[in-house]
Amino acid sequence: MSILRVALDLPLPRVFDYRCDDASLADVGMRVLVPFGNKQAIGVIIGLADKSEVESGKLKTAVRVLRETPALARDWLELAQFCSDYYHRPLGEVIFNGLPRRLRQTAAAPTLNKAVAYRLSDSGRVALTQLPARAKLKRALLQALLQSNCDEQLLLAQSPSAKKALAELDSAGWIARYHPPANPASGRFLEKLALTGEQGQVLQHIEDSGPGYRVFLLHGVTGSGKTEIYLRLIARTLAAGKQALVLVPEISLTPRLEQEFRERFPDTRLVSLHSGLADGERTQHWLQAQSGAAAIVLGTRLAVFVPLPNLALIVVDEEQDASFKQQDGLRYSARDVAVFRAHQAGIPIVLGSATPALETYAHALSGHYRLLQLTQRAVAQAQLPLVRSVDMRKHKLEDGFAPPVVQALGERLARGEQSLVFLNRRGYAPVLMCPACDWVSGCKRCSSRMVLHLADRRLRCHHCGASTPIPRHCPSCGNADVHPFGRGTQRLEATLAARFPQARILRVDRDSTRNKGSFARMLGEIQGGRADILVGTQILAKGHDFPNLTLVAVLNADSALYSADYRAPERLFAQLVQVAGRAGRAGLPGEVLIQTQYPRHPLYLALAQHDFPGFAQTLLAEREQAGFPPYVFEAVLRAEAAEINGALEFLREAAALAGPPPAGITLYDPVPMSVARLAERERAHLLLQSASRKILQSYLGAWSEKLHALPQRAVRWHLDVDPIEF
Repeated sequence: MSILRVALDLPLPRVFDYRCDDASLADVGMRVLVPFGNKQAIGVIIGLADKSEVESGKLKTAVRVLRETPALARDWLELAQFCSDYYHRPLGEVIFNGLPRRLRQTAAAPTLNKAVAYRLSDSGRVALTQLPARAKLKRALLQALLQSNCDEQLLLAQSPSAKKALAELDSAGWIARYHPPANPASGRFLEKLALTGEQGQVLQHIEDSGPGYRVFLLHGVTGSGKTEIYLRLIARTLAAGKQALVLVPEISLTPRLEQEFRERFPDTRLVSLHSGLADGERTQHWLQAQSGAAAIVLGTRLAVFVPLPNLALIVVDEEQDASFKQQDGLRYSARDVAVFRAHQAGIPIVLGSATPALETYAHALSGHYRLLQLTQRAVAQAQLPLVRSVDMRKHKLEDGFAPPVVQALGERLARGEQSLVFLNRRGYAPVLMCPACDWVSGCKRCSSRMVLHLADRRLRCHHCGASTPIPRHCPSCGNADVHPFGRGTQRLEATLAARFPQARILRVDRDSTRNKGSFARMLGEIQGGRADILVGTQILAKGHDFPNLTLVAVLNADSALYSADYRAPERLFAQLVQVAGRAGRAGLPGEVLIQTQYPRHPLYLALAQHDFPGFAQTLLAEREQAGFPPYVFEAVLRAEAAEINGALEFLREAAALAGPPPAGITLYDPVPMSVARLAERERAHLLLQSASRKILQSYLGAWSEKLHALPQRAVRWHLDVDPIEF
């Protein structure tokens, strides 16, 4: 008889022992069905033991080891253990965070479906010459198969109707299905573009660095061809019969990259992993990666945990993006976990960005990471856009627009070029106000305002999701004359439609892209020239290439200049660089106009010079003087309660429980969070800082054990290591 050490998906910092008669070391990493309380639960076996601290009479027996799916590899379990130790979260929680939902459930385990590919038959070659011109999709599918056999996913990606068309072609005998090998040989790589001199130098430098663990920071201006570098590195990885992992910050970036990757690697199995996939599809993609059948994995932050037996390259695109940091549950940084995983596997990792995170850039300047630079755009004649500040002190705004911006929009419209009006605030207006009594549309569940959405005539809280109808009169004094205050993307859309009635205006934000497929459709409209003026939020700020877009107008950027958040200038600069980078990516010159009250602010001056290194050096000097990351390491203990005093009292008790901080640790007093009330819960936090990561981690480890030992109460708490929001 063996004793199984089992990790369960519970908020408890321990593992559980179970008796099992038929277990062996080969079962480590297997899922197991075990009794827990009055129910049964799925766990993961992390080890075997000869004896248990639990009395033999109380030791329960495992129901069944689930051997239908392969075991999690030991290196994957070690990765989970690292995350558990570093972020001070229970091991079971970390493990199950990395599994698809269907592998967490007690239902029958899914099995790996065989990959499907198609080849062109002889009759299909004849049919291709005889199909009428109106059969565009069928002709496109047959044409693709004429070039080479194709993976089913690549063919399905061509159109929503591709599945039906493939079935008809198969029924006609023009194509044939088959199952490619589970571990396919390296596929073809289609070289579409010649490398620039800088790109060639970057690739040569990486190649000359040799095998093993290396962290490369690829700092390239927008449009410099970072994606082409990724593709070439992946091609080399596949040629060696290995796997590559590519991480992107947002789901919106995956369709474009996935299409490009499939076109460039037509014979290679690629899977995507992100929260937008259906449970079954995500599970199959995960299993394909785990089996080695998928050679390329493209995904958002959750993909950093996918098991890859032949992993040889990791790419993190837009590595500075805050979306790589999980903000609930296991609060991990996918970028940092990816760096650890590369170190663990002894492989290179490439961090790409036009505006690297200051922590990353500091590592590069110190020599811990290798800095590689692309200073020129990759397309011939494409230059970085001209960036100008529009001084709002000298211009009277008309519906939120300065006259020079309106004139520039009209000029692009007359020339048949596209413009982007950028405002990172969705809805019609940020607040509804009563001029008679100063009532404002506050959220009853949060310490925030309800945003006016005219499209569905609702007030919505963008923090908790609460929604109410627009009041017909002031709820406080009864005044019927209530007004929207400020501007959101919906209001800009209406303003522009009234000013330029002949223009085709397209609003792209979270509201307009809510439905499945809507974002891809909008991108198609932009690429196809069926939109003249785009009104967008940060969803359009990065990763997209619009050749005909020559003007970017930025509104309301000043709000972040003097924020209490020390990261605000860094984030604003990165955001403006990214959105500015959408202009002038082809041969047409680009221009960026920023409406501001502070045209001489150092941030805007650096932006006009495209001087990220200079601006970064200034911010790093300020951070060092003030004692902020990357010169110190931070952790935050947060607490939520029904009343703010309850949250603050818990944090005071927690601080006392930890005892006096040792030398090298600064423990600050607890204070309410910037958004103190969220979804009817009051929130507070306390901050810890240390110049030594080792000292801080040791302190957090001991403190976390004491916190978990506290009796349960009506206060929820969590530790956030390396926080990015306060």
